[in-house]
Amino acid sequence: MVGKKKETTTSLEDLIENAGGCAVVDGGFATQLEKHGAAINDTLWSAVCLIKDPDLIKRVHLDYLEAGADVLVTSSYQATIPGFLSKGLSIEEGESLLKKSVTLAVEARNSFWEAVKVSPRHHRHNRALVAASIGSYGAYLADGSEYSGDYGPNVDMDKLKDFHRRRLQVLVAAGPDLLAFETIPNKLEAQACVELLEEENIHMPSWICFSSVDGENAPSGENFKECLDIINSSNKVNAVGINCAPPQLIESLICKLKQLTSKAIVVYPNSGEIWDGKAKRWLPSKCFDDDEFECLATRWRDSGAKLIGGCCRTTPSTIQAISKVLKGKSQ
Repeated sequence: MVGKKKETTTSLEDLIENAGGCAVVDGGFATQLEKHGAAINDTLWSAVCLIKDPDLIKRVHLDYLEAGADVLVTSSYQATIPGFLSKGLSIEEGESLLKKSVTLAVEARNSFWEAVKVSPRHHRHNRALVAASIGSYGAYLADGSEYSGDYGPNVDMDKLKDFHRRRLQVLVAAGPDLLAFETIPNKLEAQACVELLEEENIHMPSWICFSSVDGENAPSGENFKECLDIINSSNKVNAVGINCAPPQLIESLICKLKQLTSKAIVVYPNSGEIWDGKAKRWLPSKCFDDDEFECLATRWRDSGAKLIGGCCRTTPSTIQAISKVLKGKSQ
């Protein structure tokens, strides 16, 4: 296993230790927003609520904190400056909305923590960290390419870094606890993320998560060793893992990643349902229920995962089940 040695611990490592060796990440955001009445049939997806329903975003964060999440992921996955510009907003307005995604999560965390500190339930919760979500270039395209890695011949390293750079700068300035690069589909974008962290001299923890459709490789077909060799070379990345892959693939992927890196492993799969990125609808498929997630979470932890949560179509009840079994406490 490869990875540069660090002499001091980060807030992320401290959280994992305080959580008993495996911390809980929150779950699906858009699904819960819809349950609260949000209309998100939009190219901005859940990020449209930054414009229309910011109070609902905070409500969802509080739902997941109550369920036992140790990490809140912000609503910025599909929030990009080009995306906001396409809606007629100015660059300044787009940057303000990116900042708001962090502010809403921080405010939810702080208000929840203040309430918990004076509650008998204090022992059941850790002070959550806020992870600023940075979705892949494919998420901005909203064409399903985050599940194929096929960005076409005109997308090179410079274009990907130009796309991500300003959003990264704005999100870091907003004051999250860590950065979460999500649903990365290929080696090129992973390298772009790593180089940006170095070029911008970022001093906060981060993780990079890939998706996978076959349980063996990145969506692009590139093997994970190629992808992780790049990540292992950087001290700016503290954890690596998989998000928005079906649960049945996760255990073998954890075992694969364990052989390739000494960094912490984070997994937050979807419910098992399949998203058709072109038709923009969920296809009939196997959906894992909360009891199954509870059982699988122990296996993922025992296989070596240090952060476990849920992605698309998982809910606070999913996270409550995961938290209950990982923390060994009644929820």
